Amino acid sequence: MVFHFALSHISLSIVFPFSSPQAANDSKMAAPAASLTSQPFRWAIASWSFFILENTVLSENRTLLISHLGDQNYHACYGLCSTVAMGSVGYAYKMVRNAEPMMWNSIKGAPMGAKVGSFACFTLGLGMMSQMPPKLQIPVEYRGEPVGDSTVQPNAMNSAANKTLSEEQSSGWKVRCPFDFTDNKNPDSNSVAGLERITRHPGLWSFAFLGLGQAFLTPSLPQRVWFAMPTLVALIGGAHTDSRYKRGMGGCLDESYEKITSNVPFWAICSGKQGQIGNVLKDMGEEIKPLNALIAVGAAGVWVLRRGRGIKLV
Repeated sequence: MVFHFALSHISLSIVFPFSSPQAANDSKMAAPAASLTSQPFRWAIASWSFFILENTVLSENRTLLISHLGDQNYHACYGLCSTVAMGSVGYAYKMVRNAEPMMWNSIKGAPMGAKVGSFACFTLGLGMMSQMPPKLQIPVEYRGEPVGDSTVQPNAMNSAANKTLSEEQSSGWKVRCPFDFTDNKNPDSNSVAGLERITRHPGLWSFAFLGLGQAFLTPSLPQRVWFAMPTLVALIGGAHTDSRYKRGMGGCLDESYEKITSNVPFWAICSGKQGQIGNVLKDMGEEIKPLNALIAVGAAGVWVLRRGRGIKLV
């Protein structure tokens, strides 16, 4: 009960910031506080809470359960419980979709503040996801005339190699792979770079930011809570993973690495753990994959413009 009450208040603090004044004049829009006891709101909280609890309990007691059930039976039990938990999350979405009370009239579109918040969250979520694949590059490039002595000696034994070298050194437009697999911005294993500067769990937090981005665009309060709950999944799940790794369960969290990184996004940067903020941001600018990030920002903008202009939301 205490856990449910705490989650309720945390969720409300996340999803209430951008309500519209027009909601107060709509008789069909109940007071937001009344949703605390509504069935859709309970489903939004309980389904994700069950998912968090199930993963935390089963992973925390992994060694004990394996000793009693065996490795195969443990993984079968884990898979079954996770399937049931995700099934409840999916059913909960059916219960909360377009459920009252509404924060604004969806026909008139989301308020500007909600759009700004949504764009910021989607940019962070998609931006972090975009840094996980290989670096993207424009698949064509123009090469100028080669510089220096590039002459080769005619020889029947290496004529094929000379021909290839001559083609590579010739000027003009060249086709190349759209992925740069040679990109390596962090050869020093003792330092952090890229997404590690932001958080130790970029996968969890990118998912959380995407959920928050959609929550800002959603007028239904129970549905907003449902979209915001992955933030608690990232916060609790990341902390639990760190705790297990520090005890050597399922992984390892080095003390020196922990001191310069964080679970909560940007905390290690803002707290000065990685040095002066200006220098850290400069290094991050050199470490990111620019084309990947540009595509992510564009996708975030298009999504917010389309989903926040008054059409029926998901």
